[in-house]
Amino acid sequence: MRLYKEPEPAADSPWIRFIEERRLPTRLLISHIRHATRGAISLANTQPFIRELGGRQHVFAHNGSLDEIEARYAGAWRRFRPIGETDSEIAFCILLERMAPLWSGQGVPSLQERLAVVTRFADEMRALGPANFLYADGDVLFAHGHQRIQVNGEIAPPGLWYLQRRCACDADALSAPENAAAQAAEQELILIASVPLTAEAWTPFAEGQVMVVKDGAIVSELGAGIGGKGEYRSA
Repeated sequence: MRLYKEPEPAADSPWIRFIEERRLPTRLLISHIRHATRGAISLANTQPFIRELGGRQHVFAHNGSLDEIEARYAGAWRRFRPIGETDSEIAFCILLERMAPLWSGQGVPSLQERLAVVTRFADEMRALGPANFLYADGDVLFAHGHQRIQVNGEIAPPGLWYLQRRCACDADALSAPENAAAQAAEQELILIASVPLTAEAWTPFAEGQVMVVKDGAIVSELGAGIGGKGEYRSA
């Protein structure tokens, strides 16, 4: 895993140019541009946040404002403590405290167990304010869409959008497939963003929807609008 972050504006970042020039390969990329609403503009408050759990690096990025989270959940984090001052990092520490029992054994916990924890956590965070987040645990990416400030100034869903793409494999980007046929095959991509980034047909997240992504494909979904409220669907 590589982590590049700084408190300075992204438009002036030499890291952006470095990444563009190096064309660093990855199967998962999380990028966050912070609009500071709580805490100083500092490296400690810059997302994404990373912690170790179960021998893996867990990554979290949040878009929104979780009012009074510190007061309401005082003492809810013990092993995982915030380094900075943001509500987003406090939320991450709370999530990891709840995930820790699942990762205490050997191997990766079942997806259904992890999804249940993420879903309950998301339900609680929505009661505090806009709670859009991305959480990766070294196996899958969990994406939760809620609400955000829309162009008319209203706070409303959707909080996230996604786009599914297929494109040709880049033989130089990732490790070469075992056979030529696989190398010639297309690869699946999932792009998730706060707003559509292109003129393509992006799909809005339903309010409260949790999507699980692995290797560029949706592997499960849970939440409102997914076959009925609270229904689990596995791809």
